[in-house]
Amino acid sequence: MDLIVLKFSLWEPIAQFFGWLTRIFFDFFGNYGIAIIVLTVVIRAALIPLNIRSQKSMLKMQALSGKTAELQRKYGDDKQRYQEEVMKMQKENGAMGFSGCLLPLIQMFLLIPMYRIVSGPLHYISGISKENINSMIELAKEQGLADGKGLRALTEINHIGLIDILNHNSEFMHQCIAKGYIAMGQMMDLNFLGVDLTKIPSWKPLEIIKDPATYLPLLLFPLLVLAINLAQMKMMQILKPGYKEQKEAKERAKNNPARRDQTPEDQAEATTKMMNWMMPLIMLWTTFTLPAAMGLYWIIGGLMSIATNIITFFLFTKPYELKKKEIEAKKANAFKKNTSSDGSSDKKENKGKKKKKK
Repeated sequence: MDLIVLKFSLWEPIAQFFGWLTRIFFDFFGNYGIAIIVLTVVIRAALIPLNIRSQKSMLKMQALSGKTAELQRKYGDDKQRYQEEVMKMQKENGAMGFSGCLLPLIQMFLLIPMYRIVSGPLHYISGISKENINSMIELAKEQGLADGKGLRALTEINHIGLIDILNHNSEFMHQCIAKGYIAMGQMMDLNFLGVDLTKIPSWKPLEIIKDPATYLPLLLFPLLVLAINLAQMKMMQILKPGYKEQKEAKERAKNNPARRDQTPEDQAEATTKMMNWMMPLIMLWTTFTLPAAMGLYWIIGGLMSIATNIITFFLFTKPYELKKKEIEAKKANAFKKNTSSDGSSDKKENKGKKKKKK
């Protein structure tokens, strides 16, 4: 139990900081949804340098693909030695592969603080103490207001049901104010474009039919999360350095019956492909279990990632590929010149031999 408390306490400073930022944005824009959007933009903008570093590392690894293939031929039967040599080569050239995994890990790391904000806005945004929140939850239980609100599962961290009671039960609200648990200025309008962002989207037809005005608009959040993540996944594949060459190489490999065993690169690519398909599905499922504000965070975060990928492609990947083609063209021209000069010299030697014979 102490370990669980310790784990959750590690996120607390970040959650408090994000909540403070959200309150500043809410006070400035006067809208909870816009505050979440601006917070997401700020967080993702702070990760852009890491994204650029990851892109540069990918380009370096692409430039080392020839040496990687050479190591594969040299240590093909010794996979452990091959991995050691590849890691050594990447380290010497500043192209460590783990940098590409660092960005997704940080994004996953930030999900818990964001979850705390969207599930506990009274504490993290409005600044109400956890003790007062617990007192309001206990008061609601005593008055039998738990029907349909799930108050038994409520805590000072997750208290969406309590917000619903405060918004729809004026008598309970006045009692909480009279007891000093909450002030009128601490209540926030948590709607965005007519949608209550504290509500959890539902996929159940009966629940949607029962309250279509609430749940039909909420369906847009999980659908947009899925669509944007699939688009982001496809775009990352297309904008990846050497995408066309890798695609052509795969087609050639499929038509080559001698290639039966998977290389380490193939295995890593298969794992990445599986994760790319699993993540959108996992996010779709979790969007149906969390407040809609979390879905809004993922939607804006996905759009920011797409924009960042496009920018880094034109700043780094495209110039790299153009330079690579230029170098390859120069090599091809130099080879043609050498071939033609060798051919002309051979002709001159043959003519000289014929004159001597005469």
